[in-house]
Amino acid sequence: MIVSYLDTMSLASKHRKTLQAIFEDPVRSNVKWSDIEKLLRALGAELSEGRGSRVRIYLNGVRAVFHRPHPQPDTDKGALKSMRRFLTEAAVEPKD
Repeated sequence: MIVSYLDTMSLASKHRKTLQAIFEDPVRSNVKWSDIEKLLRALGAELSEGRGSRVRIYLNGVRAVFHRPHPQPDTDKGALKSMRRFLTEAAVEPKD
């Protein structure tokens, strides 16, 4: 299932806000990782646990591995840029 930016309008308001926060410029530093995981699941991504804090993600034929932030709940700017790149490769972008 390919989710394009047009299909993201069917997401819940909270998920759309998280998606917009990921793609904001300048890059934010206060996006909660738990919100990103909820967004990914709403998009139909498969998430599986890796070693330690690693999370394997598969969405629209694209695979990636991310580290859950800890002990803080917020995703750092570098990880947010990587998530933006992953979502773009998976054909998911917010509608302007």
